[in-house]
Amino acid sequence: MQLQNIWSACFSDALDTLTRFSQDPAQIAKCTKFSEILLKAFNGGGTVFSCGNGGSHCDAMHFAEEMTGRYRKDRRPLAALALGDASHATCVANDYGFQYVFSRQVEALGRPGDVLIGLSTSGNSENIIQAVQAAKVKGITTVALLGKTGGKLKEMADLAIVVPAQTSDRIQEVHIKLIHTVIESVEREMFPDHYA
Repeated sequence: MQLQNIWSACFSDALDTLTRFSQDPAQIAKCTKFSEILLKAFNGGGTVFSCGNGGSHCDAMHFAEEMTGRYRKDRRPLAALALGDASHATCVANDYGFQYVFSRQVEALGRPGDVLIGLSTSGNSENIIQAVQAAKVKGITTVALLGKTGGKLKEMADLAIVVPAQTSDRIQEVHIKLIHTVIESVEREMFPDHYA
């Protein structure tokens, strides 16, 4: 296959995935609920935690830095933290097991009124499952950004958004769009004067 055909095919596949997702009213309803959950947490003084593995970990960090930093407009920072910093992760993985690298931080830092966002393209990442379980014990609302069939997390999270794709790249491409859009929706609702 020629290089230009590879590029065209990849863009077409990505566009098809995003189009199928964005034209599904049930998915848009879930996305709207995602915004409502974050607004409730931030307006109530809560913290939004995020976690994932590999590329999903990068997405979790990107979410948090956009909230504590800025997205499009200058505004006060919003309380968000990506779980799994290197020192903590290697400590917990060594002493307890990798499946607990996120749940230990949830247990230590989480409070009722907070939110946990777990990203897993398969929906079966054991450390995300453990984090969601720990969050439920603490009275923390859970949101899962998933792919494929949704895996185990689809039924565990308070809100599960499943991208209708089978490969991690396509799933993560929609996940980052979800992250950017939920951030913009929160900014527009909380700081309307900034968008006037």
